[in-house]
Amino acid sequence: MTVTVAGEPMLAYLLASVRIVAWLLVVPPFSTRAVPTMAKVVLSLALAFTIAPLLAESQVPLTLGALAVTVVTQAAVGAALGFLTSLMFAAVAAAGALVDVFGGFALSQGFDPLGQQGNTVFGTFHQWLFTVLLFVSGGHLLVLGGLLRTFEIVPIGTSPDTSGGTGLMTAAFSLFFTVAVQIALPMIAVLFVADLGLAMMTKIAPQLNALNVMFPAKIGLTLILVGLSFPVLPTVADRVVDHAMDAMGAFASGGGG
Repeated sequence: MTVTVAGEPMLAYLLASVRIVAWLLVVPPFSTRAVPTMAKVVLSLALAFTIAPLLAESQVPLTLGALAVTVVTQAAVGAALGFLTSLMFAAVAAAGALVDVFGGFALSQGFDPLGQQGNTVFGTFHQWLFTVLLFVSGGHLLVLGGLLRTFEIVPIGTSPDTSGGTGLMTAAFSLFFTVAVQIALPMIAVLFVADLGLAMMTKIAPQLNALNVMFPAKIGLTLILVGLSFPVLPTVADRVVDHAMDAMGAFASGGGG
């Protein structure tokens, strides 16, 4: 028995896996050391197989030079989509880092061996809590589905319109800061009022030595506020997933979303 494989559909399949693996190399938690490189490659091949009927209609260049340009283009498109997605996901960790700063936990910054970077206590906590909520709620399937739908907007062999790229990046960073501040603002406001009250206490009753009370009080208050914020985190995860899908769709359509 002889098995033959058409050359152009196979090339389209491999090029699609290049875009997907470039996305996986950038987006957490797939980008961390917790996911082996071989697992990312196998996952990209499996995801590319799910859109094989769509790839069969793609126009793939057959010359060596044009094929090399297409490989670089697919890797760049996947990395750009991954950067926008990871930027939306990082908003939750940034909110935790803001809580660390105002709650006094920023001094205990440590090294994250999986992310290969330094991070604060609640920054890391919020990041992994968001990751758990993402997988439990099925949000990762929506994000992966949004990635695969970009092949309908930007097929293999074509390049996205980057004329609106500057505006899209500006909007993405603005949304990143907005989401991070919206998540952390209620806790920051309460901690600020606590600092203000303790400062007034030192003026009204200096003999109480409020500095000895300040750090334990802020630590306890921060832990209570973080615990009270748990019920709203699933809603935050849903919003972040929606923003990530909108960002990928806007980039694929030329930055007009």
